[in-house]
Amino acid sequence: MLSVSNVSLRFGDRKLFEDVNIQFNPGNCYGLIGANGAGKSTCLKIVSGERQPQTGNGAMNPNDPLAGLKQDHFAYEEHEVLETVIMGHERLYDIMKEKDEIYAKAENMTEDDGMRAAELEGEFAELNGWEAESEAAILLQGLGISADYHHMKMSELTGSEKVKVLLAQALFGDPDVLLLDEPTNHLDIAAIHWLNEFLMNFNNTVIVVSHDRHFLNTVCTHIADLDFGKIELYAGNYDFWYESSQLALKLAQEQNKKKEEKVKELQDFIARFSANAS
Repeated sequence: MLSVSNVSLRFGDRKLFEDVNIQFNPGNCYGLIGANGAGKSTCLKIVSGERQPQTGNGAMNPNDPLAGLKQDHFAYEEHEVLETVIMGHERLYDIMKEKDEIYAKAENMTEDDGMRAAELEGEFAELNGWEAESEAAILLQGLGISADYHHMKMSELTGSEKVKVLLAQALFGDPDVLLLDEPTNHLDIAAIHWLNEFLMNFNNTVIVVSHDRHFLNTVCTHIADLDFGKIELYAGNYDFWYESSQLALKLAQEQNKKKEEKVKELQDFIARFSANAS
C-alpha cells in the first residue's frame, strides 16, 4: 500500500498541492489526470521520493520495490539492451555485477571471495535471477524488440526503440509500485495493445499519467483527478470519471441557479417592501 499524507508544495506564489491525502492500494491502476501544468509529473516524483514536498510525505514500505519509466532516453547508451532491462531490478543487477567481478578473479579468488560468492548465489536464486534474461527477453519481444536487438548497445537503437526498452526496464522484476509517465508515447499500436494486456494482469499498484483516453479507459480501475491543488479519487475508468464530473458540474450549476433565483426573489421582495413603506 502507498499513501500520500498532508502533501503541500509551492513554486514561489504558485500553489501546486495543498494538504493532499490519498491512498493507492495493490491491484489497482490509477490514472492521474489534470490540466497541463497541474503537477502530475511532480506528483509522481513525490511518490517515488525523487522530490520532497514542503509538508507531508509519500509513505510506503522501503523494502517494497518501486519502478518508474525513465525519461532520459540517453542514460544507458553504453549498455546492452538486455542488460538495460535487467537494471530495472537494482538489487538483482548489483548481485550479478558483483558475482561477475568475483568470478573474474579466477585463480586469485580468496576464501572470503568464495564465501561472498556463495552468499550472492543464494540471494540471486531467491530473486529468480536464473530466469532474469529470459523474462527480460519476453518483455522486449512483447513490446516489439526482437532477439536480434537484445545484445546491441542502446546507442544503436532509434528513439522509439529506446522508449520500448526503458518501458521493459520499468516492468521488469514485478515491482510493488509501478509509476508510468506517458508510457504510450512513441509506441505503435501492437506495443500499446501488449502493454494494455500486461497492466490488466498486473497484480500490484500502478499509477499512470497519460493523455491517451482509450488507454486510460482500458487499464484504469480508478481516476485520480488533480485540480486546484487537490486530488479527488473516483472508482472506474476515464469515461466513468468524465460522466461523474459532468453530473457533479450540472448539479453545482443547478444549485447556483437556485441560489441566484432566491437572491432575485429576496431583492424583489425588498424592493416591493421599500416601495410600500414609502
